Amino acid sequence: MNWIFPDNINTDLITPGRYNQTTDPKELAKICFIEYRPEFAKQVKPGDFVVAGRNFGCGSSRETAVTSLKHTGIEAIVAKSFARIFYRNCMNQGLLLVIGDTDGITPEDELELDIDRQKLVVKTQGREIDVLLPRMMLKLRDEGGIVEYLKRHGLGALEELAKL
Repeated sequence: MNWIFPDNINTDLITPGRYNQTTDPKELAKICFIEYRPEFAKQVKPGDFVVAGRNFGCGSSRETAVTSLKHTGIEAIVAKSFARIFYRNCMNQGLLLVIGDTDGITPEDELELDIDRQKLVVKTQGREIDVLLPRMMLKLRDEGGIVEYLKRHGLGALEELAKL
């Protein structure tokens, strides 16, 4: 399933401040979009996509927004653009972000991310969308984020990561 969102979804909509009373990722996943889309946390399934317009993750630098989304089990967030601090927080935590034209994608569409070809395949529509999927973002997703990457590979590996 795809969860469709408009432009300018801010971090307060993802995890409202008054619910940020824990750092437990499982508990944060339960409050994801609790006021804006209350059904989200109850119905989202591993492998689902969040599909949005421009400037997803704007607002405060609230890391709990990324934690809550990551721990719902979503495959990735596909959007036209992301707020810079949100993008950076996703790199830190290893949540996959994909930049592409999301117009016309519906909740019912079957999506597949073709990483090698840098395409989002909309199987139900028989079309492909060119996407930007930096190799560094993929590596950090696979490693569980920047901290886990550094634990495994050390500070010296940052130069290699930067070359991706």
